[in-house]
Parts: sequence; structure tokens; C-alpha cells
Amino acid sequence: MKKLSVGIDIGGTNTAFGLIDIEGKIYAQGSVKTQLHERVEDYIEDVFNNIMKLAQQITEPYEIVGMGIGAPNANYYTGCVEHAANLRWKGIIPIGTMFEKLLNKPVFITNDANAAAIGEMVYGAAKGMKNFIEITLGTGVGSGVVVNGKLLYGHDGFAGEVGHIIVKEGGRDCGCGRKGCLETYTSATGVVRNATELLAVRNIDSELRAIPYNELTALKISQAAEHGDIIARSVFEYTGEILGKALANVTTVTSPEAFVIFGGLAKAGDILFEPIRRSMEQNMLNIFKNKVKVLPSLLSDDAAILGASALVWNELN
Repeated sequence: MKKLSVGIDIGGTNTAFGLIDIEGKIYAQGSVKTQLHERVEDYIEDVFNNIMKLAQQITEPYEIVGMGIGAPNANYYTGCVEHAANLRWKGIIPIGTMFEKLLNKPVFITNDANAAAIGEMVYGAAKGMKNFIEITLGTGVGSGVVVNGKLLYGHDGFAGEVGHIIVKEGGRDCGCGRKGCLETYTSATGVVRNATELLAVRNIDSELRAIPYNELTALKISQAAEHGDIIARSVFEYTGEILGKALANVTTVTSPEAFVIFGGLAKAGDILFEPIRRSMEQNMLNIFKNKVKVLPSLLSDDAAILGASALVWNELN
């Protein structure tokens, strides 16, 4: 009988899930809107019911052995999501326990970026690496720090919040309650804000001006940059400059072999990666210069659910 684990990636916009074997084969997958339900209990039930519907579509004999969850501000030690900035449910939420009561199997939970890092280490650009940092650029900016082949959790389960390094004193309001955090400038939403600010202060033509504000996205800005749009290219220069400097600072603490960039923004390619690498090297402490790689993820958009499911195999084997 085939043994499967459930992998769940809880994002600020969507929650993706899949049933996956130990080799990384996805037997079924789906998604729901994360913010659809006012009550977290209704959200949990919706996700679980959708997973069970998927499971019924699998034709060969199988056994679900457990569930792994990647979620913002998830505490590996407690199984709770704690004060997540990009979720509508505030406070400390025992998501691990809630799913475990429905599934009647062990449930393991970690930060969503940590889950992506596990997937990267097993299947992607960090395969074989013992020291690297996964940076996820999505609705927010997440990170998973791997040191000596193991995820870094710290004493309370929250180590490695690179997205909440303050990069601009007194800068933009962040969902975490502080000002000037990295994610307010280098997430997908941050890129849109960068674009609107540049459009306001630079009096030059841009195809972005024809796009209504509520329809402007990081993808559209990336496409404009590929067309040679000056404002759009400046947006990615500015974004890359801020992120590169932050990565140089993080390097002084952990000395990673590489930073692996995952998420929709990474698909912008060299338009983003060149200014990141340039800024990182310009701001790098001398002993680390030309030692640290900045790599695009080699995983598909399924990386987060693969990493989440790998939590199960890692804990049970």
C-alpha cells in the first residue's frame, strides 16, 4: 500500500495542498482562498474537506501517514501560528492541533519559508548544500535558514525572519506593526508600491501609467521591464538594491553558501537578480566577498507543498 503525506502551504492569498509520496510524486493537489472565511474553524474544515475529496480520486491503495504544514509565523515547537501579519486571524492559533483532530494522524508545522527550504534542499537548487538561506518573495518576504544541514529555529521557534529586518528607519508601515521592514519594499506588494512612488516622482512616459492602480501587479511591472520600460526597470533596480544590501548583512551572521530566491518575483530573472548580486557584493564584508551565490529556485510552484510534506518523512523516518 502506497504511503502518502499531506503537504499544505498556507499563503496570504491562497492555500495549496497535495497528497505526496516519499519520492516527491504528487498524486493529487488543489487550493482554496486563504482569506475566504472569517472564522479559522471554517477555514480548517474547508481545507480538510477539499483534501479528503482529492484523496477519494486516488485509484490505487494508499495510506495517509501524516500532514506537514508550512504557514506564516508557524511555530515548529508548539504547532501554532502566532500573530501572522498576512492572515486575517490574529493571535495564537493551534492550527496543528485543529488539523490533527480531523485527520487522526500526526501533524507537523513550520514556517512556510522553512517548508520551501526543505523542498529546495531535497529536490532543488540547494540539493547537497548544508548552509543556505531560502528567500521567498510573495505577498510577504519569508526565509528559511539552513545551518549544518538543519533548519534554524532558535529557542522559541521563530529564528530567521529576514523579511522583518528593518531596512528603512521610520519607513513604510508593515503588517507586523513596525515600520521599514524588508518585505514592505521587496515583496510583490512592495514592488507595486515602489512602482507607484516612482511614477509619482518621475515625469517620463511609462506603459505602467495606463494601468489602474488596483490592477497594477508585480507581474505586469516585470513584463513592462522586459519591454524596456524605464520606470519598470528602475523599480527592479531599486528592489534589487534593497534586497542585496539586506542579504549582505544577513551573510555576516550565518555565512551561507547561497541564497536561493523562490516565488513569483524570482521569475523576473536577471532583471531582478543582477541588481541583487551587484548590491550584495557592494555591501559585503570583505571576508565574504565573491563567496556567496544568489540562485533562482529550481523548483516549480509546488515547492512549498513538497517541502511541507517532507516534514512528515523527516519526522517519521
